Amino acid sequence: MTDDAETRADLEARFWKALRSDMTVMLGLDKETEQRPMTAQLASDEDRGPIWFFSAKDHDLNRRLEGATPATFTFVSKGHDLWATVSGTLVEDMNRAMIDKLWNPHVAAWYPGGKEDPSLSLLRFDPASAKIWKDGSSLMAGLLSLLGRDPQADYQDNTATVNLR
Repeated sequence: MTDDAETRADLEARFWKALRSDMTVMLGLDKETEQRPMTAQLASDEDRGPIWFFSAKDHDLNRRLEGATPATFTFVSKGHDLWATVSGTLVEDMNRAMIDKLWNPHVAAWYPGGKEDPSLSLLRFDPASAKIWKDGSSLMAGLLSLLGRDPQADYQDNTATVNLR
């Protein structure tokens, strides 16, 4: 794992760009083992949280929330060139201005009553830290080994733990 600030900043920037583009994460509460696919939305162009999720009040995730609850999500970019595990807290936040800002036809398809649907829930994930990995495929490791290089040494600059607060 790298301690190089430039590498950490690069991996963090790549993470936010990929999350903004790909949006699907596996989200779960730390007190349970099951994660579920959710669509992440960012409300600003800045590389920081919070990260928002539309949900339903009767969803098992919502029912298990107890105020700001420790949560984690796992993310893999569509090209499989970036992975991340992000820790933080998850809370229901029915901020009407944020609902209006994030609302789109894809979200509307899930809520027949629109923004006033009684089952509508908006969840706010406040990220605290992330472990981010850049592509370290076994194919590349095999090629490096054939060239007499240590793939583990080369891969050290491709992972970082990042503070997201």
